[in-house]
Amino acid sequence: MDQAPGSRQDDAHSGLPVCYRHPGRETGIRCTRCERPICPECMVSASVGFQCPTCVREGSGTGHAPSASQPRTLAGGAIAADPHLLTKILIGLNLAMFLVQQAVGDSFTDRFDMIGRAIVPALGFGELQGVAEGQWYRLLTSMFLHGSIIHILSNMLSLWWIGGPLEAALGRARFLALYLVSGLAGSALTYLLAEPNQPSLGASGAIFGLFGALAVLVRRQRYDMRPVIALLVINLVITFGWSGIAWQAHVGGLVAGVVIGVAMVYAPRTPRERRALVQYGTCALMLVAVVVVTLLRTTQLT
Repeated sequence: MDQAPGSRQDDAHSGLPVCYRHPGRETGIRCTRCERPICPECMVSASVGFQCPTCVREGSGTGHAPSASQPRTLAGGAIAADPHLLTKILIGLNLAMFLVQQAVGDSFTDRFDMIGRAIVPALGFGELQGVAEGQWYRLLTSMFLHGSIIHILSNMLSLWWIGGPLEAALGRARFLALYLVSGLAGSALTYLLAEPNQPSLGASGAIFGLFGALAVLVRRQRYDMRPVIALLVINLVITFGWSGIAWQAHVGGLVAGVVIGVAMVYAPRTPRERRALVQYGTCALMLVAVVVVTLLRTTQLT
């Protein structure tokens, strides 16, 4: 969340901002118009939420009654009653797909995992399969498949720990865009760099994108970066230290997450239309990069 001047004294230690008019008072409430942190003494009731004295004074000075816009997250998204709902849905979808994998068997996994170009005997016929054969859906579907119980449990725990706070900070639409585009970027880099007959699957690319965006958010908030850096280093060590891990998906997702995260939290706050244009425009540019990479690799393989 944005910090007002003079409001950072205890932020790094407690994790809560302090009132912009009373620097010694921590608060979790923000003005619905300017998003300054405000303590109970400074809260002025509005039609929706609370406003700070400065916004009330400015609104009254125009000769009009002060108005409050809809409460917004720090990235400009709408505040939801359940700020973790989308994270729960994504976890449920991944778990449901894993149960289908277990029920149907390898033929289901082999039909939807990430593979560049290869003959897949489990599908029952000798034709070439993969993204290079026009099966672009594999870039997306592979993000919701997992290879083992340990694989899905580790990814879903990471999604819960990181996804919940990010969804609350960004809002549902922006969080979903971050998750999907990061996952697609990871799939595209895997397609580009991995052997074409090497299958890969998992939500790791999207989750590394969340890691990258979380690091940007923590930096923007001027919180202690050490826990996030330590967690990211541990995951990168595992990525490059263990065999059988598609490091390309992790790196692709991480890079996309950092780029999108910067756009989400550093976009100009006003006007709102420009803010949304920067945020979603960056997501669109990343998607264009995914398409270009996919076309280039397809040309190489075919």
